[in-house]
Amino acid sequence: MPKPESPGTLAHKLWEQWPSYAAYVVSFVTIGVIWINHHAMLRRVQTVDHSVLIRNLLLLMLIAVLPWTTALLAEYLREDDGQHLAAAIYGGSLLAMALSFFAMQRYLLVVRPGLVVETLGPGERAAIMRRNMVGLVPYLIATAVAPLSSYLVLAICGAVGLYYALPVTTTD
Repeated sequence: MPKPESPGTLAHKLWEQWPSYAAYVVSFVTIGVIWINHHAMLRRVQTVDHSVLIRNLLLLMLIAVLPWTTALLAEYLREDDGQHLAAAIYGGSLLAMALSFFAMQRYLLVVRPGLVVETLGPGERAAIMRRNMVGLVPYLIATAVAPLSSYLVLAICGAVGLYYALPVTTTD
C-alpha cells in the first residue's frame, strides 16, 4: 500500500508497485484454476479413504502457502539482493502444489480407481493424468531458471495458469 507521506503522486506510487499486481494476478489465476480442477476431481470421487483425506490436507496446506510466496516474490522482484531466491521459492511452491495435486490424481485414478465413479474409463483416466502432468514441467523449469531471471519465473508460472484456465485443459 502506498504511503501518503512518501514523495510522488499516487499514480506514480501505484505504478512502482506493479510487481505486486503481477504476482497477485498470476497467483489468483493459479489458485482459481486449482479450485476449478479440485472441484472437477471431487465430482469424480464416489468415496474416500484416509489417504485421500491426508493427500487433500497436504494439497490445501501447499495452496495456503501461495499468498506468502506471492507476497515474497512481489516484494523482491525488482530488488538486486534476494530476487532470485524469492523467485525460486515462488516457483518451488507452485511446483510442490502441482506435485501434490498430481499425486492425489494418480492415487485416485491409478492406485485406487475404485474410489472414483465407474463411468470413468481407462482412456479418460489416462487423459486426465496427461493433462495434470503437463503442468509439472513448466513449474520445474520456472524453479530452475530462478537464478537467471525472476521475471521469467513469473512469466512461466503465469503461462501455466492461463493454459489451465482454458476450458479444454480443465480436468473435468
